[in-house]
Amino acid sequence: MCASGAAGARLFVLRHAKSAWPEGVPDHERPLAGRGRRDAPAAGRWLRQEHCAPDVVVCSTSRRTRETWDRVAAELRPAHPPPAGPPDPEVLFEPRVYQATASTLLQVVRGLPDRWRTALLIGHQPGVQDLVVSLAGGGDDDALARARGKFPTAAVAVLTLPGGWACLAPGAATLTAFTVPRGPKGGR
Repeated sequence: MCASGAAGARLFVLRHAKSAWPEGVPDHERPLAGRGRRDAPAAGRWLRQEHCAPDVVVCSTSRRTRETWDRVAAELRPAHPPPAGPPDPEVLFEPRVYQATASTLLQVVRGLPDRWRTALLIGHQPGVQDLVVSLAGGGDDDALARARGKFPTAAVAVLTLPGGWACLAPGAATLTAFTVPRGPKGGR
């Protein structure tokens, strides 16, 4: 029941970084492209700078989302972590997130235990954009307009929720940020 008084939560929704299209490689096994290998760390740095360390990561099982997470994770850890710093997030590689619709993604997020107050969802278009637009009942007008217009690779949306995960419903969240971090041009 949603009237349990659970404290609010934050959901970060990340579209995987730019992927390559190698000939003969099944969609699920497509790796990151050069730009994706540069942009994923930029997303991790943005999350770290905004103090957005997740308690749990729910990641599609595709190769490009797993590679995105690996590069984001490397940037989330500070260069000189304090001895009693926050623990690494629990990572769930969830098959239902691969090419999921917004309704499937919502079911996945609703199933998270309330002991995790901050979650990072790494998935695919159009499901991630549809989820963010559906959940955002308000928030930063500029962020809402940009998220509705286009949800590029490596884009990150930040939603705040008034209650626990089970209470999440369309229009129930506030979109507080939307950004598209980019790595340096050139290089590998």
